[in-house]
Amino acid sequence: MEVLIGFFIAVAIGLSGVGGGTLTAPVLLLFLEVPVEVAVGTSLLYAFFAKIPAGLVYLRQGLVDRRTLGLLLLGGVPAAAMGSLALGALKSQRELVLLVIGATVLLCALANLYLTFRKDFRPKVLHPVWLVLGAAFIGLEMGFSSAGAGALGTLLLLSGTRLGPKTVVGTDIWFGLGLGLVGGGLHAALGQVDPGLLLKLGLGGFLGSLTGALLAQHVAQRPFRVGLLFWLIFIGSHLVLKGVR
Repeated sequence: MEVLIGFFIAVAIGLSGVGGGTLTAPVLLLFLEVPVEVAVGTSLLYAFFAKIPAGLVYLRQGLVDRRTLGLLLLGGVPAAAMGSLALGALKSQRELVLLVIGATVLLCALANLYLTFRKDFRPKVLHPVWLVLGAAFIGLEMGFSSAGAGALGTLLLLSGTRLGPKTVVGTDIWFGLGLGLVGGGLHAALGQVDPGLLLKLGLGGFLGSLTGALLAQHVAQRPFRVGLLFWLIFIGSHLVLKGVR
């Protein structure tokens, strides 16, 4: 079951571009009933390893803005550590954590829908301080919920810088790698990662990434992406409802 989940999540990532943490944690929580802190920690490391190949490709092609990435990591890395520690402290408050994770998934799905349908972006170059603060918010909620670096990081870069679309993606992937390494590593140090589950997800994810890369050449990605985002809205709403009961 876990191998199949990793496989289908990786295929979905390849076809939609939606981040691994946004997809993985809700699935682990709702379908495998994994403890919230283990679901988040395992999702962070799964997403980290899944992004490495793409990150290396973008770096080799010169599609990573190092100055912007430095600003993002300056705000995001310490905040991701804080979010991870906060989840460790609040893990007994399952309903509260489910509420926060569900709200984060909803926010990420809505941000992705905005990016999908809004084509007339007129970015306003933000002062570096605002980039650092925006990255800190993303890091905090990613460390707590495993979601956000992909959708919210892309939105921050598209609306707050004049980087080209491909450079936005490359820079955001490395931002997510940095947050995933710190947040996932801290969760692992706290014993909030299931190594066996991570291995099975990774095996399925490797096979799924190859399948997704092949399908992406023949499948219309936009309808699939929109459908997946509406599914995430449903899943996020379900988690919110479980949290408020």
